[in-house]
Amino acid sequence: MILTCPSCRTRYQTDGANFKAPGRNVRCAKCGTVWFEAAPEPEAAAEPDPVLVPFGSSLQPAMADAPQLAAVDGTLDFAPAARSEEPKADAVEIPRRSRGTALAQSVGWMALIFLIGTIGWGTVQYRETIASLWPQSASLYAAMGLPVNIRGITLTNIAYKQEYEDGQPVLSVTGKVVNISKREQAVPEIRVVLLDDAKHELYHWTFDAGIPTLKPGSESPFTTRLSSPPPEARNLNVRFSEAGDPR
Repeated sequence: MILTCPSCRTRYQTDGANFKAPGRNVRCAKCGTVWFEAAPEPEAAAEPDPVLVPFGSSLQPAMADAPQLAAVDGTLDFAPAARSEEPKADAVEIPRRSRGTALAQSVGWMALIFLIGTIGWGTVQYRETIASLWPQSASLYAAMGLPVNIRGITLTNIAYKQEYEDGQPVLSVTGKVVNISKREQAVPEIRVVLLDDAKHELYHWTFDAGIPTLKPGSESPFTTRLSSPPPEARNLNVRFSEAGDPR
């Protein structure tokens, strides 16, 4: 027989044999409502239809879909018939980033970009200091188009002219020594090399610039003269003297 809860309208299937006259109380498993259910009217026993069973097969007893009912304090508790459900795929929960996490990541990226930019700026701005502490970096700066003066002083305004004194040619070379570093620098000797058209060395000489040290940002002019320079000389090279230069 089919029972219907008068409160939530949930339908239940149960065995009418559990309801003797005049009836009994029942309770809804869904909403807890208790009501009196009258016993069903007796029905005349009907002769069952014959069942034909093929030869060699066995007859299996039918399983009732309705749940078994149990009496509790004179009141029947029952639940709706179980419904078959298709298997569902396991749900995968995708975590959602909170606003705080996203903000923290954005701030972290901005800080990283700022740090990289600051390091790059400092590497270029203080390349002279870096190269003085790590001389091997000078070649790297030069490859980047940023030549570095490791010595801290340089030669500028180089010029030359030929004059005649007492009928003899005299080569005059002028220029300036400049301290481009932020500390006082010793001034080494200056070397002048005369070259021919093929850039072969014809003659060289060294001289003292006339000042032992230069303070930061300071400069000092120099002049050197050579009597009777080689007539084949077409080029000259002026630089600071190195320790391995031949005399």
